[in-house]
Amino acid sequence: MLDIFPMTMKAFKQDRVIRVYLPQNYPSSNKKYPVLYMHDGQNVFQDDRAIGGVSLELEKYLDEQELDVIVVAIDQNSDERKNEYCPWENGAYSKRFLEVEAPSFGGNGATYIDFIVEELKTYIDRTYRTNKNHTAIAGISMGGLISLYAACRYSSIFKDLIILSGAFYANQEKMEELLKTADLSEIRSLYMDCGTNEGGMGTFLSNEFLASNQAIYEAIKRNMPAAKFKVFAGQGHHYRSFQKRVPQLFSFLTNGVPS
Repeated sequence: MLDIFPMTMKAFKQDRVIRVYLPQNYPSSNKKYPVLYMHDGQNVFQDDRAIGGVSLELEKYLDEQELDVIVVAIDQNSDERKNEYCPWENGAYSKRFLEVEAPSFGGNGATYIDFIVEELKTYIDRTYRTNKNHTAIAGISMGGLISLYAACRYSSIFKDLIILSGAFYANQEKMEELLKTADLSEIRSLYMDCGTNEGGMGTFLSNEFLASNQAIYEAIKRNMPAAKFKVFAGQGHHYRSFQKRVPQLFSFLTNGVPS
């Protein structure tokens, strides 16, 4: 059961498609539901809407599992994705992954997250029966980067965090610096993972991608010992791989949460 509608992003002066999954029992229930916010919305629910034709197939998964959760997915702007999902302009560390001549990108992440918190979440909580004490955020690749940033800035809101194959390298230096001072005490759970073949089997990029994730995890763990990090041997940076880890997106539902 999907609600799909445009919403104006005031700071960006543009409309963005929002996709909201409601549980099958939503119409017949009076309960309030936890909410998971996700990025790259076109790739979340259905293959026929996905960029590249492969999604996480979450609509099918959630219906089959009969999970009591609302999922809110924000479509990406393909032209601005790297700018919106990176809180800062990409730094020197990213040059290990990119051509030296590649143009700089990033810096609009704070504005994007403020939209989610101040505009989108306000609308979702007003329109749907949500449990405001149980809000999670999840992302893949650069969506993972911006999700971690959101949790650092708004830990009182996003208390559960799930990151699949985080592309932290774009803002590695700044993110490690932020994690030195970020207050993560209100976060209930933090799960992150990475494949060993994110940049191809046995390549320099794969080794660097994994090292980037491991460094971020170590920085997180200094302030949050309960954080979890899994390495998946042989898994690459594509949606067929991400599909296998879909159950991890909803591990936060087992956390004890006040109603």
